[in-house]
Amino acid sequence: MQGCSKQGFWTLASRQRFLHSGPNLWFVKAKCHCCVRILEFESQYEGSGDKSLTCEVELWDCAGDFKFESCWPALMKDSNGVVIVFNPAMPHHLTEVETWYSMFISSQGLQDRQCLLMAHHKPGSGVDNGRPNLASHLNRLPLSHSNLEEDPEDVRQGFRRYLENIVQTLSESREREEMSIIT
Repeated sequence: MQGCSKQGFWTLASRQRFLHSGPNLWFVKAKCHCCVRILEFESQYEGSGDKSLTCEVELWDCAGDFKFESCWPALMKDSNGVVIVFNPAMPHHLTEVETWYSMFISSQGLQDRQCLLMAHHKPGSGVDNGRPNLASHLNRLPLSHSNLEEDPEDVRQGFRRYLENIVQTLSESREREEMSIIT
């Protein structure tokens, strides 16, 4: 996860209700390091047929702080998706989203469905659930509004759909790789 400084990722993630409810979450562990906070958990999804898949998830948060820019290559290495958290009420965040997109998404060759823009509304800020005024190329990315005080279930479901997209993308990529070996 990436995004603008002090805009609520850790609040979202550490209030585990953002991530899960009920039996879909098997394990949660949070670790804090000098330049990154890591939240690890396992989540179960319906696979093809009657199979269910358990996937291991690591959310790495560098708090949107440019002083840790030298650590970003480690965050990007082997990443399968990026969530950009920003406050749509702060105009400079709208331009910072472009920077995060360029550094963490386009430079890694990730597909749009491997990305999630999360417009995080702090309590009492008033919520505008419309599309923020972002650069046109960012408008094709999935957008989720988050407000844990008013709608935690919507936030959780939006994040769950995002994780399912990641699992599906990885599964399709693996299938293509296997087919290229066979043919």
